[in-house]
Amino acid sequence: MAVFLGIGIAGLVLLALSLVFDGVLEGLFDGVSALEGLFEGLFSLPVLAGFTSMFGFAAAIALGTTGMGAGPAAAVGVGGGVVAGWGALRFSRALMRDQTDGTPRGSDLIGSSGTVVTPIPVEGYGEVMLRVAGAPVKFAARSTVPLARGAEVWVEASLSSTSVAVRPVER
Repeated sequence: MAVFLGIGIAGLVLLALSLVFDGVLEGLFDGVSALEGLFEGLFSLPVLAGFTSMFGFAAAIALGTTGMGAGPAAAVGVGGGVVAGWGALRFSRALMRDQTDGTPRGSDLIGSSGTVVTPIPVEGYGEVMLRVAGAPVKFAARSTVPLARGAEVWVEASLSSTSVAVRPVER
């Protein structure tokens, strides 16, 4: 039983290593054209760690709670390991398919409205509050006319990643 527990603990250590060295084993099978796509994700560290730890722990539980020998307990461990490895593979593939929105760029700010939070002089910079991806973000701002605090503005241009050119909203 100690051997199976050791294998289970080794699987947990492998899982911890997979958090640090993610993608190492996938590189071993790159370039094998005959097997392209067949082993995709199958030999990833999370899948191997799930199989190894469940194999060891399931075999140890089967050996300790029943009267079966090491061979049948190992067979139970293999069954549990296959289920855990398959679950880890499915979960990691689902995470890889998850798509996120693109990162907002400076050009996405053009045409958006905001409010002056620090007065903008004709020469120099002030600050405006704009909404970027739904979150309020402060930007340095220039304007051709002086703007007081609280004035509503439109973004005309993105000068840099942290500054914009604005004009007052005319109503």
